[in-house]
Amino acid sequence: MDLKTAVFNAARDGKLRLLSKLLASKTREEVAQLMSEKTNGATPLLMAARYGHLDMVEYLLDHCSASIEVGGSVNFDGETIEGAPPLWAASAAGHLKVVQCLLDHGASVNNTTLTNSTPLRAACFDGHLEIVKYLVEHKADLEVSNRHGHTCLMISCYKGHKEIAQYLLEKGADVNRKSVKGNTALHDCAESGSLEIMKMLLKYCAKMEKDGYGMTPLLSASVTGHTNIVDFLTQHVQTSKAERINALELLGATFVDKKRDLLGALKYWKRAMEMRYSDRTNILSKPVPQTLIMAYDYAKEVNSSEELENLIADPDEMRMQALLIRERILGPSHPDTSYYIRYRGAVYADSGNFKRCINLWKYALDMQQSNLDPLSPMTASSLLSFAELFSFMLQDRAKGLLGTTVTFDDLMGILCKSVLEIERAMKQTQCLPDPIQLNKALSIILHLICLLEKVPCSSEQEHFKKQTIYKFLKLQPRGKNNFSPLHLAVDNNTTCVGRYPVCKFPSLQVTAILVECGADVNVRDSDNNSPLHIAALNNHPDIMNLLIKRRGRKARKGLTEGGRCSGQLDFTRLYVIYWYHRGMSVNLCICQLLTAVFTVHLA
Repeated sequence: MDLKTAVFNAARDGKLRLLSKLLASKTREEVAQLMSEKTNGATPLLMAARYGHLDMVEYLLDHCSASIEVGGSVNFDGETIEGAPPLWAASAAGHLKVVQCLLDHGASVNNTTLTNSTPLRAACFDGHLEIVKYLVEHKADLEVSNRHGHTCLMISCYKGHKEIAQYLLEKGADVNRKSVKGNTALHDCAESGSLEIMKMLLKYCAKMEKDGYGMTPLLSASVTGHTNIVDFLTQHVQTSKAERINALELLGATFVDKKRDLLGALKYWKRAMEMRYSDRTNILSKPVPQTLIMAYDYAKEVNSSEELENLIADPDEMRMQALLIRERILGPSHPDTSYYIRYRGAVYADSGNFKRCINLWKYALDMQQSNLDPLSPMTASSLLSFAELFSFMLQDRAKGLLGTTVTFDDLMGILCKSVLEIERAMKQTQCLPDPIQLNKALSIILHLICLLEKVPCSSEQEHFKKQTIYKFLKLQPRGKNNFSPLHLAVDNNTTCVGRYPVCKFPSLQVTAILVECGADVNVRDSDNNSPLHIAALNNHPDIMNLLIKRRGRKARKGLTEGGRCSGQLDFTRLYVIYWYHRGMSVNLCICQLLTAVFTVHLA
């Protein structure tokens, strides 16, 4: 074990005597250097503060010139916090004496992590009241929010720490402060079910505001299923009759999909229906839908007590009611709307009803692409789910286990929507697409193309498929490391796109159709590698042979020209690959192909 690691471990474990021995023969400069170096992203002082070793912290500050503000990586509850200063780590872990020591030595009370979380927020998160008080007494700013605009009061409410919330309110915390997404402390109480804190906030004149999705605290409680909050707020003076009805109906939908309690759902739907008809001179009927939705099996919302009673005999109809209600009240832009549509589709798939699943997932995907930014993780998740489902269906169909077939139209429809997602991303002018998200989307498209190659189709369908792939390639999208679609098609890493296997890469079939549709075989990545280089590195002679034959002289020219320094750079890279395969006896075909390339080059 080297000295740096030994010093780090001693500080982390609180072994002061060992640390002093390790540093005894070192100069002040050498000690200062050891204090500034990081192991696993953290300094010795940060680890000592994280684990509450007061004597170690004092020693490092007083005798080792450890920097009191240098942040690093610390782990809490399985999550790595980046850029955390020692004071933040001590506050989060609840070590009051260490907090006092650090502040006495001049630590900045408002120094933040990379996500702009303060030591005060860290103490509020885990309910360390005494540390909260001490930090506030030493001028901690109550209103500094993290990168999401979430304040100390909000996190105290969400975590249910009533005493801390009360203390912050007494010290003047803004009860109506909004986060980036527009939610307030009342929303956090509603989402966590903290009724007593909510009552306290209302005494401090908290307002029932809507967040960025148009959600009131009442609706937030309905979505999360906190009946205590819903029951309380439906009696509140600030809540209108229409809001109460929506809250009860939405709560019923939550009971169906989240709690799986159909009888509980009926109870709340009955209360809402009675409220709609409570004033015979002013009946609040549900809006009449303009069109019925095929994905919901053309169901429509019940609009009377009699229709509601009949639902108990048809659980599937109740589940469609829940989806209809949620979409009407939350709207298509709310994440929960598409999430529960996808959830219901997954339940159908688990029971073998793949057609219903596909219809629901398509509807959810359309909703996401109409309302979310390009390359949203939620949209990518939907596209990946389709690829995984189609792969599963094709595998079981090949084994003769399924009666449902994957049609060309189903697969092609999702491929078109995937290409549309890339097109939307490439059209963004204000900011370039995130390479990681773009890389995932490109990989999903290649998996869909791979699956399409396994499905029989007519000549017209084949033409449409190639036309779509041509359109995709014309967008010239680039993923991580500036990989083109052709680079990805010949790379083994493209195989791992999700939790479940879809297709195996490198793929000769996908490579062939990409090249046929116009993919440039000489395109380069950030390391100046062509697809042929990647294919060689991935030990795939058939793909190498395809790339060489397809472009003939042009491909060979691409192998031996270009490069950041000279033409020799690419030749040398292939030469290294050749000797790797030759020395490892991995694949004689690779060696033979590379030998042929060298022969052409030397000629």
